[in-house]
Amino acid sequence: MDTDGKRLRLLYPDIHGLERGKYLFGDWASTGMAAFCIGVYPLTHDKEILAIPRTQFDVGLHDVEALLDRESLREGWEPNTLVGIADVELHHEPAPWDTRNALREACRAWKDMGLEPQVAFELEFYLLEPGEDGAWQPVSIPGHRVYGTGMAVDPSGTIDDVVNAALACGFPVESWCSEYDNAAYEVNIRYDDAIPAADEAFLFKLLVREICERRGKLATFLGRPLGDRGGSGLHINFSFRRSDGSNAFHDPNDPEGLSDLTRRCIAGLLLHHEGMAAILAPHVNAYKRLQPDMLNGYWANWGHDDRSVTVRVPPARGAGTRLEQRTSDAAANPYLAAAAVLHAARLGVQNELELPSPQEPGAAPNTDVRIPPNLDAAL
Repeated sequence: MDTDGKRLRLLYPDIHGLERGKYLFGDWASTGMAAFCIGVYPLTHDKEILAIPRTQFDVGLHDVEALLDRESLREGWEPNTLVGIADVELHHEPAPWDTRNALREACRAWKDMGLEPQVAFELEFYLLEPGEDGAWQPVSIPGHRVYGTGMAVDPSGTIDDVVNAALACGFPVESWCSEYDNAAYEVNIRYDDAIPAADEAFLFKLLVREICERRGKLATFLGRPLGDRGGSGLHINFSFRRSDGSNAFHDPNDPEGLSDLTRRCIAGLLLHHEGMAAILAPHVNAYKRLQPDMLNGYWANWGHDDRSVTVRVPPARGAGTRLEQRTSDAAANPYLAAAAVLHAARLGVQNELELPSPQEPGAAPNTDVRIPPNLDAAL
């Protein structure tokens, strides 16, 4: 990739999944490194510094190093700008708070079992604009309908601008459409190895927000920003690739086309349903979305091609066999969310958990296990 005359926008995710970074100029390609204050990690959204040992004044707020992962380098959506994602190191070792490394560790555990995690994210968000009083309100789309395309659901062309910018930057966008609620949209990004897939989700959320801001609008990925409408999910689709390239979730000799590995993974996700909540739904607002009968991951249940359950088994088989975990909301950190799902699935395999019966579509929930009622309880 030609770097001459271009600046580098070096980014990495913090604990919340927010981008942190710097613009680098000159001969940045020779080092691909920038130093940052360690104090960014205990920061809350309100810029309060939490009392986490060895991340703040007790160590003098010293530096950590952000090192460009050159495989992540891509054309940016700003003029003469390349975008790259950094791995964060502390004393030349992976920083324990680096959420990208947390996902790498989750993948390493699966690789030790001879399998490569494959992940795809479905991202949902609302589009807002200033009202007459200056307050943000959902964009008005009189012709809105679910699964809508074109001018009827994107009259200002904002979503088209977003997707066209993403495609120009190399994002593997597969589709976009309007969601069920007015002013809500969904974008699907093609599956990849887990780290690149999370990189795409992390950067895509940033691109969406910035392209919308150029048009005077606000894209919000909050779990449920509007109390009279549904929420925005970050559905995590995943499977595992064997060394020969085949899908380890598929078993052509099984009546349902599913391997024992698949069933153990589902069982692990169900057992750790409550324990994952604070990672998959890490904000107070998230629990406004996680309510019964709202087509999200509320109950610890699973089903075949059933959008009312937490772990959905889509109908595709062969290379397309996968699981869809539906609890996470779009404001979650995609690295941590994917890591939690992969760890829970692995524990189901390692502990040889038995899979409970699937949820019967339209019937009362077949379990009492549910998401905690709020973030405090989840923590």
